[in-house]
Amino acid sequence: MQPNSVPFVDLVTQHRSLEREILATFNEVVRSAVFIGGTAVERFEHEFAQFCGTHHCVGVASGTDALRFALIAAGVKPGDVVVTVPNTFIATTEAILQTGAEPAFVDVDERTYTMSAEQLQRYLEKECVRDMDGKVRVRTSGKPVAAIVPVHLYGQTADMDPLLDLSEQYQLLVVEDACQAHGAEYFSERLGVWKKAGSIGHAAAFSFYPGKNLGACGEAGAVTTDNDRIARTCKMLRDHGQVKKYHHEIDGYNGRLDALQAALLSVKLRHLVEWNNKRRHIAAHYNSVLGNVKADVLVPYEAPNSRSVYHLYVMRVPDRNALRASLTHAGIETGIHYPIPLHLQAAYREREFAWGQYAVTERVASEIISLPMFPELTREQQDRVVDIVMEHIGAVAVTS
Repeated sequence: MQPNSVPFVDLVTQHRSLEREILATFNEVVRSAVFIGGTAVERFEHEFAQFCGTHHCVGVASGTDALRFALIAAGVKPGDVVVTVPNTFIATTEAILQTGAEPAFVDVDERTYTMSAEQLQRYLEKECVRDMDGKVRVRTSGKPVAAIVPVHLYGQTADMDPLLDLSEQYQLLVVEDACQAHGAEYFSERLGVWKKAGSIGHAAAFSFYPGKNLGACGEAGAVTTDNDRIARTCKMLRDHGQVKKYHHEIDGYNGRLDALQAALLSVKLRHLVEWNNKRRHIAAHYNSVLGNVKADVLVPYEAPNSRSVYHLYVMRVPDRNALRASLTHAGIETGIHYPIPLHLQAAYREREFAWGQYAVTERVASEIISLPMFPELTREQQDRVVDIVMEHIGAVAVTS
């Protein structure tokens, strides 16, 4: 990288700071020769369940596995419909389709970019009907609507209370996609308490892809839940449907969490609160400079009932591509999450989605840009990012 360059994510610095702890843990696992399951996996599952405030955590091989297993274990069946949002990574809908169910979309909130309760209510009232048994079915196809998957995005939870109200009214399962929300919190007025992401719905899916707030050194994921049956089923699904060796109760998958990844995640989990706090401080500094420069430049909105952990710092500008080019020219890496909404992806061209169906998502997708965000981002690096952004939009940066 060129002098004064700023990476989008810096995993090298983080792992250097943990090198002694990581190598000690690596040696412990290698010496035990227990690479699948065992104490390391059980320890991490216990620790992460405690962190999330749930009774159970089931370690699996990836976030996609986690969501697929959580949906199946919660009761989603082939032929069902699962409602989610088009403003997310394709793994959300891949997991739904891999259960044999069909994804349906509702648009997102203009400020948080997460599932809009108003749009979900509109979908259930306008696009669905109740059958003689009270089951909600899609009006055109007659397929049963079984679940919703709110996606906690960029480190902030969806507004869960109204979604839970609707899920109870329409008898729907709620499986959180918490793959970007490790440690994020939501204040539930229904319960009068702050709840961690992963502890709000019937079950939740986490990804520990290396760039996440809590990232493995490879692929890894987990399901969290308070439901004993869901946890038990997920444990069977990840291990070929076994309850014990060669005793297969169901047809399962090979989706186990490696012991080495679990051990490394236990090391990193000890630092997660500190890392999340650093992300929040970095976001606050970005906001303090970029928050009021122009009406059409929007910094991330953090809802009053939410504590975001800023997996990503995503702002909106009308000339996103030009700003990105300016930052790239200055040696500053950026990201776009996500440039093509799911309903417009080529993979789903045969599903009769069309441009204009989800106006907020489509508008957001053309304006968002993710600035560098990681706990080790220095103030000097951040001020350089801010200077280039302000120079591009014709304002003067005041940094401290």
